[in-house]
Amino acid sequence: MVGQIVSAGRGSKRKAPARSEGERQAKLQAILDAALDVFLEKGFADARLDDVASRAGVAKGTLYLYVPSKQALFEAMVRSGIGGPVGAIEQTIPDPHVSAEDQLRVLFHFLRTEILGTRRRDIVRLLLMEASRFPELAEVYHREVIARGLRILRSIAERGVDRGEFRSDEIVRFPQLAIAPALVALLWTSLFQRLDPIDIEAMLEAHLTLLMRALKGHPS
Repeated sequence: MVGQIVSAGRGSKRKAPARSEGERQAKLQAILDAALDVFLEKGFADARLDDVASRAGVAKGTLYLYVPSKQALFEAMVRSGIGGPVGAIEQTIPDPHVSAEDQLRVLFHFLRTEILGTRRRDIVRLLLMEASRFPELAEVYHREVIARGLRILRSIAERGVDRGEFRSDEIVRFPQLAIAPALVALLWTSLFQRLDPIDIEAMLEAHLTLLMRALKGHPS
């Protein structure tokens, strides 16, 4: 789950690197996990790298071996936490021997198990909390996750139309419609699940069923 390590800026006080790449990756993951906790608790503006280093159990100088700034830390968190898994899906989806419907099912399974079912959902929550105040964070997330996800959806829908599996091209034009329930699920579980619990997996399956009926039916 750990992605690229961001180089520290010039002038950073460097300590001896971890003894192995595995140790470096484990330490980076501890830093990223701590950063997510601190950002969620304090907000991006009030969070300090000192807080992150303390939560991760490393010296602040050690943290600078991995990231040169707070925004770089956020970028590393997005790139490793969600960008990496999205890259794996990008490699899996284009299989020409798999139907467009099955490819959509793979994508929805990914959303359920790898985003909504893990701490990665907290990265999305953090973005929803902070994007209006820090639009540069939204730009990072859009570049690393959203734009790539929409390309995957469009490519699936285009193949479905080209093969005659889908009679409607709405998802080619508006791929956001396909993933809207995932955002509803995220907001619902964050705000209302305690008051009015819903079965997220069943809801997404129902959405996929309705989506297939619409795509395979006559266009309006």
